[in-house]
Amino acid sequence: MAEALTVNAQITDSVTQANVKVLGDAPAQAMANLYQSIGSSIGLAAGNAVTAQQQANIVHQAATTMGVTLLYSLGAAAGGNAANNADG
Repeated sequence: MAEALTVNAQITDSVTQANVKVLGDAPAQAMANLYQSIGSSIGLAAGNAVTAQQQANIVHQAATTMGVTLLYSLGAAAGGNAANNADG
């Protein structure tokens, strides 16, 4: 069996103080990580909202264009129907 070795008290004190500092800093680092994650998530959500709004505007513009095209073509269609009926 190995003999127990004595360690200098200054060494054990420095190691203990380093461990206490790590344990003391852990809550602050955990909160910092949490805040960074929340900030990143909010940034992504805002970016997704902007993209969704842009895509919705494109769809609305396309629907409006098709509606106006349909309204303009109704006159030509009515004229064509009238010409067909006049030939009878």
